[in-house]
Amino acid sequence: MTRLADLHIHTFYSDGTSSPQEVVLAAHEAGLHCIAITDHDTIDGFSPTMEAAQKYHLEVIAGVELSTEMNGKDVHILGYLFDCQNKQLGKFLESNQGDRVERMGRMIEKLKELGIKNIELEEVCARARSKSVGRPHLARLLVEKGLVKDIREAFDKYLAEGSPAYVTNFKQTPFDAVSLIKDAGGVAVLAHPMFTQIDEIIPRLVKGGLGGLEVYYPNCSDAAIQFYEGIAKKHHLVMTGGSDAHGKAKKHTYIGRMKIPYELVEKMKEAVGGKQA
Repeated sequence: MTRLADLHIHTFYSDGTSSPQEVVLAAHEAGLHCIAITDHDTIDGFSPTMEAAQKYHLEVIAGVELSTEMNGKDVHILGYLFDCQNKQLGKFLESNQGDRVERMGRMIEKLKELGIKNIELEEVCARARSKSVGRPHLARLLVEKGLVKDIREAFDKYLAEGSPAYVTNFKQTPFDAVSLIKDAGGVAVLAHPMFTQIDEIIPRLVKGGLGGLEVYYPNCSDAAIQFYEGIAKKHHLVMTGGSDAHGKAKKHTYIGRMKIPYELVEKMKEAVGGKQA
């Protein structure tokens, strides 16, 4: 029987809607052997997921999705199998969480300039179970207040990149994140490169320590997957993949929507010296 993994899952500790217990149950029902919790700029969901997974003998590996910025564009770097106690990692996460709150305040100010004056920073932050507040929290509040019909409209009308209330505010670059994950003993992976579209800097990221590409991603064409398989092979990068599940926050994907063979997890472990978590 082929063992399968999903290495891109979010919980309600960042912008997902599922608890660690719900994530584990969904992974079990999807027939997964291994998952990674990759919450945005926080690892608070890792330990409770590990605890919940014991019941099903489900492997959970350390993961995170770090927010960075380059040329005014969001770039996400996934980290796996790092030391969760690494002090520099902790400082990076704390800095990014502060950036998230500041960014949220600026987006709310932009909404007020657009005539939406009944949303305050405190009520958006109250919807996050960690300090990793993000646009989905604001989008859900816009829906609750009847200002948009659904989350998609909230992004299309106000919050998506290029929309009138969008703000970039992360001080860290992808090169900073790659170096940090590598120094913390993990493997750094460029998240969903087919959407980030920064292929031109991949060689520079590789020189800086990039270890992998997220090649397998839901709702992508075979041509896109084959293209990034080729780039990964060219630069001797491990290939990863996952559903990017956010619970009810992203209805077009779900846990197990993208499954990868466990042998890719084994290759990632080999890249960091055989670590198990």
